[in-house]
Amino acid sequence: MPAESANNATFYHYKLLKKIVLPKPLIRSFLTLPFIWLAAEMVFISWTSIFFFLLAIPIVLWIHFVISRSVLIIASHSYRKRWSFTRRLPWIGYLPDQFVSYSIFRRVHLHAAWIGCCIIAILIPWSPVSFTISLILWHFWFLTPRFYILAGLRKQPKTGMIKFNEQDTSYYMP
Repeated sequence: MPAESANNATFYHYKLLKKIVLPKPLIRSFLTLPFIWLAAEMVFISWTSIFFFLLAIPIVLWIHFVISRSVLIIASHSYRKRWSFTRRLPWIGYLPDQFVSYSIFRRVHLHAAWIGCCIIAILIPWSPVSFTISLILWHFWFLTPRFYILAGLRKQPKTGMIKFNEQDTSYYMP
């Protein structure tokens, strides 16, 4: 029995099924994308794009927060202690800081993706081109690491639990 528990990582009654690590070269290239986007906007649209580019960051984070919080209020009863705003790269935004159900995590971020796109599409007629492009780019930039995790877990059972650690994301099964 002790040899079996040493081979299979468990947390209380959860069994570790998969660990997903974001490779460091992927994170580095991911972190350079905003600078490339900003340079492209300044060259192809206008030098004033920098102001819209910086303004889009808090707006997209706020949109993600409102959507995520709304989905959590509708779908889950005990989210307050499990979700918080995170500033560590590449996980900037509203994320779980404890174990969270995979289905809730998936539902929250899929809703944030499509509702965020709808909100940005609604703003297109009244927003400058540079601001709209910045909103779209930041929207997908913030969601890309989460979708990397969802893609890595797509063949796993939907009843598991996710835990975000400093170096990886762990997927546990009860």
